[in-house]
Amino acid sequence: MSTDLDETGPIDYLVVEFPDNRMTGEGFPILVDLVDSGIIRILDLVFVTRDADGSIAAVEISDLDGDGQLDLSVFEGASSGLLGEDDLNEAAAAIEPGSSAGILVYENVWAAPFAAALRRGGAQLVASGRIPVQALLASLEATESADVSA
Repeated sequence: MSTDLDETGPIDYLVVEFPDNRMTGEGFPILVDLVDSGIIRILDLVFVTRDADGSIAAVEISDLDGDGQLDLSVFEGASSGLLGEDDLNEAAAAIEPGSSAGILVYENVWAAPFAAALRRGGAQLVASGRIPVQALLASLEATESADVSA
């Protein structure tokens, strides 16, 4: 990473499963827009497959768009070296056999000034997390059901 770590925003990762290796590419233009607008900076983007027999393989981005429908060449070379083979194996183990996954490591550029100011003031991040949309929806449904029955 070429930027000064004191000025770096929070780093996150996502593992997104594509069941039955079905990838429409609908999200890729939005990902490009997030980068182009300076909201995030991609540090690593890797794709893995998990065959029906459970075997795992990394897939080159250029191999994903062989049908001419997805133009992923803009993501080629997105590799900081943060992801190792163990990370890829762990991510692939989390997906169903016969599926593929994209593993994205990115910097939240939008938050860098805020994070840097906190660090300069001596603050330290002691906890972080994400609430999956599915969990949020389930919680809201449970709340609505409880309100209706009350």
